[in-house]
Amino acid sequence: MRALIVDDSRFVRGFLRSLLEEKGIECEEAADGQAGLERLHEGPDFELALVDWNMPVMDGLEMLKQVRAQGFDRMKVLMVTTEAENEFILTALDAGADEYLMKPFDEEALSEKLAMLGLEEA
Repeated sequence: MRALIVDDSRFVRGFLRSLLEEKGIECEEAADGQAGLERLHEGPDFELALVDWNMPVMDGLEMLKQVRAQGFDRMKVLMVTTEAENEFILTALDAGADEYLMKPFDEEALSEKLAMLGLEEA
């Protein structure tokens, strides 16, 4: 399985990468939504994108909308963000996010979300 981690924090990208690689998931990284979108078009396909909301250049919500508009329908998108209000969660889900993980998080919380997405055993 391949995952794309899109976050402007190098620390968060590294943390997610280490957790995912321990599970045998191959990872690529991008520092903003525009770079993430460009990476998706370079192929090969990703099964999962973990996307931060607040980033420069293109934020995560705009990236999510573009991802869905451009036909990346089979890829699961997990929003990983500090935005905890229900309004943000509903907005992300309405835009096409498959799940929502709030920062800070730990390995157990990430594993639960991956299981909910059908990408890991519960």
